[in-house]
Amino acid sequence: MENQTFFQQHNGQQVNREKQLLDKAEDARPSLHHKEIQPVSTVKLVRDDYYIHGWKAEFSETYERAIGKTYPRGSVFTLDFGEHTVGYLKLQLSPVGSPPDAPLCLKFKFGEMPVEIGESFSEYNGWLSSSWLQEETIYVDTLPQEYQLPRRYAFRYVQVEVVESSPKYDVCFDFISCTAVSSAEKDRYPVYLTDDKLKNMDNLSVKTLADCMQDVFEDGPKRDRRLWLGDLRLQALTNYWTFQQNDLVKRCLYLFAGVPNKEGRVAANVFTEPAVIPDDTYLFDYALFFVTSLVDYYEATSDIETLQELWPVARRQIELSEKQIDENGILKDQEGWWSFIDWKEGLNKQAASHAIFIYSVKKAISLTELLHNGETEWLHRLLHRLEQAVSFFWDAEQLFFVSGKERQVSWATQIWMVLAGVLKPDDSRELLKRLRKCQPAYSLSTPYMYHHFVEALLCSDMKQEAVEVLMEYWGGMMDEGADTFWELYKPQDASFSPYGSHIINSYCHAWSCTPAYFIRKYQL
Repeated sequence: MENQTFFQQHNGQQVNREKQLLDKAEDARPSLHHKEIQPVSTVKLVRDDYYIHGWKAEFSETYERAIGKTYPRGSVFTLDFGEHTVGYLKLQLSPVGSPPDAPLCLKFKFGEMPVEIGESFSEYNGWLSSSWLQEETIYVDTLPQEYQLPRRYAFRYVQVEVVESSPKYDVCFDFISCTAVSSAEKDRYPVYLTDDKLKNMDNLSVKTLADCMQDVFEDGPKRDRRLWLGDLRLQALTNYWTFQQNDLVKRCLYLFAGVPNKEGRVAANVFTEPAVIPDDTYLFDYALFFVTSLVDYYEATSDIETLQELWPVARRQIELSEKQIDENGILKDQEGWWSFIDWKEGLNKQAASHAIFIYSVKKAISLTELLHNGETEWLHRLLHRLEQAVSFFWDAEQLFFVSGKERQVSWATQIWMVLAGVLKPDDSRELLKRLRKCQPAYSLSTPYMYHHFVEALLCSDMKQEAVEVLMEYWGGMMDEGADTFWELYKPQDASFSPYGSHIINSYCHAWSCTPAYFIRKYQL
């Protein structure tokens, strides 16, 4: 009975503690800023294999001419807003002809890219839910009327179809606009670049971040519209060099801290509506990024109160991770989605995860030194064990780090070992040069992992090589017509999608926003 009473008291204290953390997250909720954006023209969607995914948008007529027309039932037209937009579509509708004797039915289809308008959603066969495909049908009972679609969409293009009116009346669109929403304010660190491509890259990077900044840092405003820890880390880094909405970072850290599982592990992502709910996905690397994100936040803000309050959560991620190493200090290899690392089929994640553990423990040591909490010695002992085990992953014949039972050589493993600082600077540079020359088969698949490649190059004093990667990779998206940077991009396979269809991919995605961070921090 005494043990049960103690447990109940302890559990009650934990619940109260988590509520306090969530209350602080709510206190840091940002205001959303609204901006009215009108389309610039109508366009025709045309098949053209020269363009990515085989579709391009051709100018048809100006927006001003399009809204002056009368549209009978069966009419279809596509609006181009001229830029990526996140918000709520608004229409002013008027009847033309006899008084409306039946409801007006309109169907809308939204696309971040031309392919989403050009291809039929009915043919979608990916494994993510088709409800993420952006379309909506509405019925308007009385006309004239101003109507705002209730759901928020992320798009540049909107196809409008007059499904039904009646033989007695047609419809006129007196105006069409989007109430765009974002919690981003003014860019506080504008840069003046002489290279036009780098300047445009910086602009698109800032735009990508802004469109993902809502009441949390979303991973993508089209899909999944959620707070993910891996994305948050990169968004926060870019935010510190652009909008400095640091309370938004604070809010997100408190949200993760307020909903751990029974062990104390933070979830990989969090739902915020209708209440704060942790997803049932837990990732080894993402949990450790709570630690590194807290360090980055403190370095940007000097907010010692938040550091003190959230350190126990950060420490718990390290304690739980320590349970995954064996008697030799080697992180155990595991099956399934135990770490994310990158979207790469067949990628073994043991060595990269081991390196991330080292990277995170080093960051944690800097926190304990600031807090003077007596935990630095424990972390140094753990770090020593992890670093001693690095030799297990080194292949002296191949001159690469290897991972798993198959001794797999991958880009991700080399990059994270460099970022973990397990080699001397000259050896890190040689490893990265060898990596670029030998091109291991397990390559990089996403802007998320390309970010870490660029960071590894910059940390190894290879600035020119880092600029080359930025120009080739993010510049490649720009050459393909990107308005914002994408979730997925493989230059050698434009149709790549881990979800089974490229029309479900996100074309404005948080983990792609970091060129502005590199350009500004490292003065590229």
